[in-house]
Amino acid sequence: MPEWMRFKMDLESENFKFFTHSACEYFPCHQVKDCDNFNCLFCYCPLYALGKDCGGNFIYTAKGIKNCIRCTYPHQKENYDGVLEKVMILINRVKEDSNSKT
Repeated sequence: MPEWMRFKMDLESENFKFFTHSACEYFPCHQVKDCDNFNCLFCYCPLYALGKDCGGNFIYTAKGIKNCIRCTYPHQKENYDGVLEKVMILINRVKEDSNSKT
């Protein structure tokens, strides 16, 4: 877990890494075989802004729009830590960008 995320919590339990909202009118938002293991925690993908570096299964449309309909990477319970690692890449890019403008 990244240093910036360290706070007092029971690390024996990792329930905070998974949430399914089966009552959502959009559930599941991607075609999956196992809805019971579909993680809704990252409903809006925090990796979208990474573009081609997000690590997910996406395509760009003819109009240049990133289409993530085939991507379930952030919705897989086992990818929680990987998503956070990618979020750190995004945070560092923002830091670098803001530092280059000052």
